[in-house]
Amino acid sequence: MTTAKRDTYTPETLLSVAVRVFNERGYDGTSMEHLSRAAGISKSSIYHHVSGKEELLRRAVSRALDGLFGILDEEHARVGPAAGRLEYVVRRMVEVLIAELPYVTLLLRVRGNTGTERWALERRRDFDHRVADLLRAAAAEGDVRDDVDGRLATRLVFGMINSIVEWYRPGARGAGEREVADAVVRLVFGGLREVS
Repeated sequence: MTTAKRDTYTPETLLSVAVRVFNERGYDGTSMEHLSRAAGISKSSIYHHVSGKEELLRRAVSRALDGLFGILDEEHARVGPAAGRLEYVVRRMVEVLIAELPYVTLLLRVRGNTGTERWALERRRDFDHRVADLLRAAAAEGDVRDDVDGRLATRLVFGMINSIVEWYRPGARGAGEREVADAVVRLVFGGLREVS
């Protein structure tokens, strides 16, 4: 593991290191000692800026959640026919996932063992429900199929998008961010669009 230099330490670089270590070792398997070694700073330096690893977890999952919830506030997610808004949200979810890959990966791995994890899971459920509501609205407008249960369709869409964290590596040969987003939108809406 590469350690950060003391003179480049900032709360943001500490958060980045913590997310990497949490993703490698698991949150429960990470101690403050692990974080200290990975960051190249003393534990007391970490405690000078955060109360502990749970605060780092909350900051990390907040970053992922803020990115996802931010999508729902964008104009194209709020204005127009529901199917178009849904397509926009699906595309942006892929883009946010890729842009914030380590943070979203961590978010998807929380299990509810701490107060922060339970809070993150509740916020994820809220986001999922809001996207499911959009899918139901698109079905009610007749623009997407209504012969597949909306909750099931939403879970399948999220499953496809969330699986990206398992295989996508920025800079690796293969599909780039735009190609992945285009492919997800084509696959999702090829199956969801209402057939005459």
